[in-house]
Amino acid sequence: MVNADELIASMDESGVDASVTFGFPWVDQQLNRETNDYVVEAVSRWPDRIFGFAQLNPAATGALPELERCMQKGLSGLGELMPHGQGYRWDDPRLHDLLQQMAHWQRPVLIHCGEPVGHSYPGKSQCTLQPLYQLALRNPQLTLVAAHWGGGLFFYELMPEVRETLRNVYYDTAASPLLYQDDIFPLAERIIPQKMLFATDYPLISQGPFLRRVRRSGLSADGLDSILHGNAARLLQIEGAPNHGTDSSLCGHRT
Repeated sequence: MVNADELIASMDESGVDASVTFGFPWVDQQLNRETNDYVVEAVSRWPDRIFGFAQLNPAATGALPELERCMQKGLSGLGELMPHGQGYRWDDPRLHDLLQQMAHWQRPVLIHCGEPVGHSYPGKSQCTLQPLYQLALRNPQLTLVAAHWGGGLFFYELMPEVRETLRNVYYDTAASPLLYQDDIFPLAERIIPQKMLFATDYPLISQGPFLRRVRRSGLSADGLDSILHGNAARLLQIEGAPNHGTDSSLCGHRT
């Protein structure tokens, strides 16, 4: 893990204008609350550079009041949610209540996703294609961000009925170099150009080297602007967001 000062230093070194950051999805709600307090403080110190997401356990007592507290203090979304690590299910009514509130506030929710095939590794999510699709189907007004390319779900947006169900689902690139060839970037541009979000999973993966890979991946100029700036600014409702050749990025940072 890193602290906020280390994150800002990495952003300066790598040429990143803004980042989204959040803590781990702890089971212990008190740990989540302490993490949220730290993220709120970081956002207050760097309001134009750090955008924080709230972290909580939907199965814990007081989850909704904690979510409301975090939104009132200026956090921008909820997540990263990880049911298999916190002891609840995607169809848990307690989670549904939180998601409905986020939809009402028009704030995004980040979901930890995994691939239904390939090698096993620590932290590989059990939220693969079907659970994620059902989550979007049950919450049509909710804006979701599916981490790690949604476990490959975006490929199925070539099916018109799936594209309609997933109309409010974005996909981030966190940990992509550990999972996919860089050909995934121009391929994703063909399918979901307005829903790609640059994310690193920093400090697991450094920002600078990953950015260089994305720039060399074969994306068009419009595709680069979308994945590194435009899509994230639109998702976070940032009006007049700067774009000085650097990147407003939705990065899964652990602070």
